[in-house]
Amino acid sequence: MKEKSVLKKITGSREALLAVILILLFAIVTVISPSFLTPKSIMDMLKNNAVTMVMSLGMLCVMLVGGIDISIMSTLALSGMAIGMLLKYNHISNTFVAFVIALAIGAACGLVVGLVISRADVPPIIATMGFMYVYRAMGYLISNGGEWASAAALGSFKDFATTKILGMSCVIWVIIICYVLFFFFMKWTRTGRKIYAVGSNANAAEVSGINVKNIKLMVYVIMGILSGLGGALQVSVYASAMPDMQQGGEMDVIAACVIGGVSMSGGRGTVLGALLGSLILATIAKALPLVGFDALWQNTIKGVLILVVVVANVVLQRVADRSALKGREM
Repeated sequence: MKEKSVLKKITGSREALLAVILILLFAIVTVISPSFLTPKSIMDMLKNNAVTMVMSLGMLCVMLVGGIDISIMSTLALSGMAIGMLLKYNHISNTFVAFVIALAIGAACGLVVGLVISRADVPPIIATMGFMYVYRAMGYLISNGGEWASAAALGSFKDFATTKILGMSCVIWVIIICYVLFFFFMKWTRTGRKIYAVGSNANAAEVSGINVKNIKLMVYVIMGILSGLGGALQVSVYASAMPDMQQGGEMDVIAACVIGGVSMSGGRGTVLGALLGSLILATIAKALPLVGFDALWQNTIKGVLILVVVVANVVLQRVADRSALKGREM
């Protein structure tokens, strides 16, 4: 009976299933390539996928209210390029100041996007598609038409990614802090509950006194701030700033959330799910080259995985809805 109860809990929890999938992935890849499951390999995997992992938290908030944001990597490029050029021409030299500037630029970008969506009622996909081109173009403009900042031009800022605290890179500590803060924010704050309420039923949320427009505006500002943070991390980890940074990378962020069980229609999704989805994507990206797959196959497998997960999510949700309906009828 206990075994059945445990099995029921695992199959009934999307996060538990994702955890099992992640463990199986680790086991399979380790058998094929024993070098995969070493502390250095895992740390490198986390550091190289820090941008996707951090920005998945922002996309979680956006998707929870039924939105989408495909301008995030253009915001990343703009904020990263801005601090890269400021560092290159010695307008700033302090690492903390560089991070603050990147966060501020990201917040401003998110604010503009949020205002257009929440106040002008422009569909999120249309608004963010437009800003995707605008922000990317602005990144090229401040780069003087394609100029880039190399490692030598970044000074001590590039050392942030290589500095370790208690044996772990500062970049990994940033990931941990972000997930702890968002876990608390989404689970135990009124604002976090309001985000879920708006995504579940915006009209009911409005009637209950929640300012739906302000909540929608807020989630895009959060997404912008994390995009700015992603820009700073990208520049530090790869020790360079280029206007075409992470072009197309927004799909990885969206995929991480979808794999993690975040509903595209809003109202469903967790911080733990976003974390597990990001880790599964990161594991696949790290594992496929180790077992001999080239870049083309990596993208193909990633695409197939996303389709399978989306279909599975739809099926699981229908099963859950039917079970809930039967429970009410009884």
